[in-house]
Amino acid sequence: MAGSGPTILIQGAGVAGLVTAVTLAERGAQVTLHEAGPRIGSGASWFAGGMLAPWCEAESAPEEVTRDSLDALAWWSEHVPHVMHNGSLVVAPPRDQAELARFGRRTSHFQSLGMDDIAALEPDLAGRFEKALFFAEEGHVDPRVALVRLKERLLTLGGHIRLDHSVVEGQFDWTVDCTGMQARDTETALRGVRGEMILVRCPDVTLHRPVRMLHPRIPIYIVPRENHVFMVGATMVESDDSREITVRAMSELLNALYTLHPAFAEAEIIEANAGIRPSYPDNVPRVHCEGRRISVNGMYRHGFLLSPARAREVADIIFGQSV
Repeated sequence: MAGSGPTILIQGAGVAGLVTAVTLAERGAQVTLHEAGPRIGSGASWFAGGMLAPWCEAESAPEEVTRDSLDALAWWSEHVPHVMHNGSLVVAPPRDQAELARFGRRTSHFQSLGMDDIAALEPDLAGRFEKALFFAEEGHVDPRVALVRLKERLLTLGGHIRLDHSVVEGQFDWTVDCTGMQARDTETALRGVRGEMILVRCPDVTLHRPVRMLHPRIPIYIVPRENHVFMVGATMVESDDSREITVRAMSELLNALYTLHPAFAEAEIIEANAGIRPSYPDNVPRVHCEGRRISVNGMYRHGFLLSPARAREVADIIFGQSV
């Protein structure tokens, strides 16, 4: 049933836009979600890893990111089925054990594991790594499933989704801009951070949780999805170059997969893509309001982790509460 509250236009149907739209609709707003691309998730959100890992992210993120993301797993679990609560595993090849120790010094809420413990959690990694860090309170979600589910939830709540250019901003009480890099003309502090990813199918390997494999230059994460599909990513390039994935990135991702388990040598590559993450100088997403227009931007690599908290900020502004 449609809400009877304020009319709100959400611009951009990536993870920030969808989470904000659903949050506002759940509080009674009349929401119209407008996406200029051909479908929801036309931008970087479609290529995300979907890791809900506040403690792992603390290794390189400001304290604010950890603080504001602690309930992200609970939010996603309430809104999307099949959210995995199996934790995160961090490993390093023998030559990079110093990186594992450094990661542990910068994070918390983990257990240090030996070879037997690793084998118990991930039998297919038995004997491959001497040590690991296990973050039991973390989880992950398939971003593409999650975005579609949020779309369905918004429609159930009476919201509208427009995939054309005919929406007139002045017809609404509020406008919320969640367009990421498309807002760069007005969000002059934004910069692009390029990320590249591949999807592979490997029936010979089973993983139950995201595995981060550390390297001094480029840490890699491998995220399991259904039917023995794995998302491999984490390249972070200071560039707004929108070309397809490069040979260098592809080589690094594939080498990391092979290092994790040799069976990936026979994996089928089913997709390779690159996306541009919108980022502020401090890499912290923010909400700001001017009149009846609100901006949610700079999600960096924290879109799925921080969208619920930033959406609450937007809702508190619109419904008159302090933030």
